[in-house]
Amino acid sequence: METITLKQYVVDAFTDTVFGGNPAAVCVMDEWLPDETMQKIARENCLSETAFTVKEESGYRLRWFTPGCEVKLCGHATLATAYVLADFYEPESTCFDFDSLSGPISVKREGELFQLNFPAGSPAPVSITPELEEAVGFRPAEAYLAASYLLVMEKEEDVADYKPDFKRIAQIPEGGGVIITAPSSHEGYDFASRCFFPKQSIDEDPVTGSSHSSTLVPYWSKRLGKTELVAKQLSARQGTLYCKAAGERSLISGKAVLYSKAEITVPVK
Repeated sequence: METITLKQYVVDAFTDTVFGGNPAAVCVMDEWLPDETMQKIARENCLSETAFTVKEESGYRLRWFTPGCEVKLCGHATLATAYVLADFYEPESTCFDFDSLSGPISVKREGELFQLNFPAGSPAPVSITPELEEAVGFRPAEAYLAASYLLVMEKEEDVADYKPDFKRIAQIPEGGGVIITAPSSHEGYDFASRCFFPKQSIDEDPVTGSSHSSTLVPYWSKRLGKTELVAKQLSARQGTLYCKAAGERSLISGKAVLYSKAEITVPVK
């Protein structure tokens, strides 16, 4: 059987400590593999996202796969990709432009921080139905719907202590997942959150840049009346995100650290 060997990097994003933040695998390729092969690589990696990128005339094309499907946008894997490109491919570059299923996105390198320029969303308030309350196991103070449900809790401790039923969350018909959030009680932070996407084969995503850009930053910027926010995601790995609301865009900054670099060998038809 004919095979091809690829370089693959695993980067912990939105952290400066290995084993923190959100790990993503990154494959920088000369040309695209078949979709089926990329999906199998993502499934084999069993990380929340594997990013695949190919250099084109005007920048890079970037795609993201969970173990279960391709997704339209992923923040931490974009940060991880920019980190890999900056450290191993284009160390002189300070800005990386990507074409994606969500349109053009860019990442700027500013010292140790990588700033993602992502589309902002407009979470709309929705009624808290008995079905929603039963699925998540509590009654939120507020509920919104954008790409996923945003459920607002009273205290950060409620977010930290929440025990989700992933099977029930996966059965919620609307939205791609559930985000829970509350004001932060820690000095220097504005809000805390956790994110659950069992429909996409990700029970709990450790640190989720796209959820901040599309949902959390627009909500908290409006609620707190400020454009610059510091967020903590309260998964077991935890992560810190430096956020800025910029109209129709959200700027999400974070650090990253390399965990591994290796070669993978995959069959080709």
